[in-house]
Amino acid sequence: MRIAQEKAERHTLAVLVDNEPGILARIAGLFTARGYNIESLTVSDVTADKAVSRITIVTSASAATMEQILAQLDRLIPVHSVTDLTALGPHVERELALVKVAGTGDKRIEAMRLAEVYRARVVDATISSFVFEVTGGRDKIDKFVELMSEVGLVEVARTGIVAIARGKDAA
Repeated sequence: MRIAQEKAERHTLAVLVDNEPGILARIAGLFTARGYNIESLTVSDVTADKAVSRITIVTSASAATMEQILAQLDRLIPVHSVTDLTALGPHVERELALVKVAGTGDKRIEAMRLAEVYRARVVDATISSFVFEVTGGRDKIDKFVELMSEVGLVEVARTGIVAIARGKDAA
């Protein structure tokens, strides 16, 4: 007898939580304890009084596993809501990266030309290097980093995915 494995799909989750010490560790621990991988994780407070934070989690799981993840997250006391933006429908995802590139002469000119194509902004410059700020989808940033590796990539820092549902309603 052979058991068919369900295909894992990428999901983006928006989790609203009380902004209290240890909540991020509890949520990450929930994933770790069950062997679920977190591909991206971002957190920020979203209310004026800083009482509520929004955690955006990107993970890959089968439909059945995703159902378990959502139920387990929803059971945590400090969690206000859990929304699977992927299942909800159209949503906007963005990421920010700082990309340091070193080079002189033609390599410097090529780095500037590529940055213009990708709408990357120079946020720091020296005689021999640049730091570019680029925002966009994961694929755009991956491609920008790949191209910069050919002209003198030194270092990359990425924020992780932030996402929000399209339309007038909150997720």
